[in-house]
Amino acid sequence: MKKIAVAGAGARAHILVKPLATQFREEVELVGIYDQNPSRARLLAEECGQVPVYASFDSMLQESGTELVLITTMDSTHDAFIIRALEGGLDVITEKPMTTDAEKCKSILDAEKRTGRNIKVAFNCRYMPYMMRVKELLDAGTIGDILSVDYNWYLDSNHGAQYFRRWHRHMSNSGGLLVHKSTHHFDLANWWLRDEPIEVSAFGERRFFGPTREERGFRCLNCSFASTCEFYFDITEHSFNNDYFHQCEAEDGYIRDRCVFGDDIDIYDTMSVHVRYRKGTVLNYSLVAHSPYKNWTATFNGTKGRIEAGEYYTGDRADEPTQQIHLFNHRGEKVVHEARKATGSHGGSDDRIRKMFVQNEPTDSLGQRAGSWEGALSMLIGVAANISIQEQRKVTIQELLNSSAITSHR
Repeated sequence: MKKIAVAGAGARAHILVKPLATQFREEVELVGIYDQNPSRARLLAEECGQVPVYASFDSMLQESGTELVLITTMDSTHDAFIIRALEGGLDVITEKPMTTDAEKCKSILDAEKRTGRNIKVAFNCRYMPYMMRVKELLDAGTIGDILSVDYNWYLDSNHGAQYFRRWHRHMSNSGGLLVHKSTHHFDLANWWLRDEPIEVSAFGERRFFGPTREERGFRCLNCSFASTCEFYFDITEHSFNNDYFHQCEAEDGYIRDRCVFGDDIDIYDTMSVHVRYRKGTVLNYSLVAHSPYKNWTATFNGTKGRIEAGEYYTGDRADEPTQQIHLFNHRGEKVVHEARKATGSHGGSDDRIRKMFVQNEPTDSLGQRAGSWEGALSMLIGVAANISIQEQRKVTIQELLNSSAITSHR
């Protein structure tokens, strides 16, 4: 039985950790939970069957008897928890993104090499059946060598607003959406292509959220514009938000219903990124955080044809019973691959990723089990994009790391 300790008791931990105490109780023992907010840690511990709560992360490492640490804290703190766990002789699974800037990334890679321990990054998108089918078709060479990819993600304004009312609204906490959110998308691109990014250029704007209207307040709960604002969010309406955050505010001062039009917001809501890969493939990527409906599309252009993929989560196509992948060749012929939609959280991926990490299945034919290098490459595209936006120039991945680190992982 594998003993696991958890750092971070927020929303992602709630999704990932609770099933470990039920579905995998024959294989996993939760031996400790730590969060900077003790009340939140106690709530999660109770829901998982009275797991021990620790007052500090270090005491949990020393006293719990854990063999593995799961990190689900705020993005900008991942590095400190990862490194302390590695130095304590423990392997780590961390929520994405692995970290938020290049210096922290280098420190993590150095610590993993120095200690000989192992890091896995929980990229749940790799475990979504639809994403896996796209991967299989590309790996099979159905369109030959991939020359370019056009890849677009559209968050509806309801989903997008969540990032602008929570801690993600500050670059210092999340690295912005190009790190926090797009790390999923960049990792998928890297995984689909079986390639590594070498150069990035980008544009980013804050046009929809932030101080774009006069009618704004500090938080939704006591806002004088609550009755007229389409982004009003009642933190007391759902028990999880009320119990884990509203009722826990006094402990750490974290407010989860900040105004999405606040002056302090410094992350982008409209982004475009251009990536060149080592084998020559070019990726054109965009992320919009304020679309009328939520979907993504990806078009892969190859020497033998083209693949068009995409999913609709809201809007008039969201209720379609199947998902399709369209394959075209240069003779004008078309093949449609169709699959039923997966059930379960995050497109059916969360159960799969828990099983892969917890049960250590020996086969990994699609290369889904992501390590620190995959974690580094995905978040470094976002880091490079942020630098490119700020400095209006191309940024190479090599300038963010060092040549020895890149060489050692190839």
